[in-house]
Amino acid sequence: MQNSSRNGIYLDYSATTPVAPEVFEAMQPYFTATFGNASSTHGFGRDAAAALDEAHTVVGCAIGARASEITFTGCGTESDNLALRGVAFAARKNGRGNHLISSQIEHHAVEGTVHQLHDLFGFDITMLPVDGCGRVDPADVRRAIRPDTILVSVMLGNNEVGTMQAVSEIGRVCREGGVLFHTDAVQCPAYMPIDVNELNVDLLALSSHKFYGPKGSGVLYMRDGTPYIPVLTGGGHERGRRPGTVSVANAVGTAAALKYVSGQRNEQAARLSQLRDRLIAGVLANAPDARVSGHPTDRMPHHASFVFKGIDGETLQMALDVEGIAVSTGSACTSGNPEPSPVLLAMGIPAEWALGGLRITLGYHTTQEEIDTVIATLPRCVEQVRKVALEFA
Repeated sequence: MQNSSRNGIYLDYSATTPVAPEVFEAMQPYFTATFGNASSTHGFGRDAAAALDEAHTVVGCAIGARASEITFTGCGTESDNLALRGVAFAARKNGRGNHLISSQIEHHAVEGTVHQLHDLFGFDITMLPVDGCGRVDPADVRRAIRPDTILVSVMLGNNEVGTMQAVSEIGRVCREGGVLFHTDAVQCPAYMPIDVNELNVDLLALSSHKFYGPKGSGVLYMRDGTPYIPVLTGGGHERGRRPGTVSVANAVGTAAALKYVSGQRNEQAARLSQLRDRLIAGVLANAPDARVSGHPTDRMPHHASFVFKGIDGETLQMALDVEGIAVSTGSACTSGNPEPSPVLLAMGIPAEWALGGLRITLGYHTTQEEIDTVIATLPRCVEQVRKVALEFA
């Protein structure tokens, strides 16, 4: 399977992945033949409802959950929003508390939601610091929990620097404190198994297009019994958690995508971690004033992230694009922002380095030849960008 109709090297798999042929094939009937509304009671609707029920079951089994605990959403961002707002509003209604805990390096879907809950709705928040590798200390979580704490949210794998968090341990801390725990696991299913019980989470967000499924399809896992008020109002779709006609095709595609990655992620993770290490070693050996950002070992197997002193990451990204190499400066949701990355700054990286952040993320179709091309090309692009920067300094 080719990465794209474009010629070039695609190394931005943390931004999105191509839909796998098996997934596309599974989805097709639900655009045409089995097109009924799953909420309709006639035969067309019942056929669609049966497919939707099966998708709930498949997704639940894939992450160690019950079908009843799976809600299909429009994307990972929506899943995060529904989780945080729904739990916060339920806690306020029930008089359970007013305090939320998260970290300084969360995806904007979480960070922005937490701050809006504070700014517009008066919830107290604690944004935990991270160390130089981007990790939250579970002991900090324990210290931050108060009698009125209602929810902790810490992401599983960081989208920008690739660091893996000690989510299972943080989850145990939350259980001991009687606090609900949410994690954004959007970046992870293609490269590692997800089990909500091993992770000790009550809520978890996924996004299908990060693991070779369709865009516009997300998953919210919510442990049965979790207090929750629907953020959206309307019909009783998805057991009343997310009103709106469900895209059966996307739900089927998400289930098919989880089947697709579960059959090969162990092999791919081993292969990609070797390519990632080859890439990191090659870049550090050939590009002066370069550092790896994120944890050196506890990072996602497909993820390499760097900072380059004294250059602009956006300019470097564009120079690589001219060479036919697609990478990013960090989260695809913040591209075009000329300011140093808040994630890198939170990790204590000086601004003159943080402005030069670059994310290179590998996928199932990445080859060693592509990695060797990047190793040969990237240092030259760094030199060119630095030279231009000095001329205009």
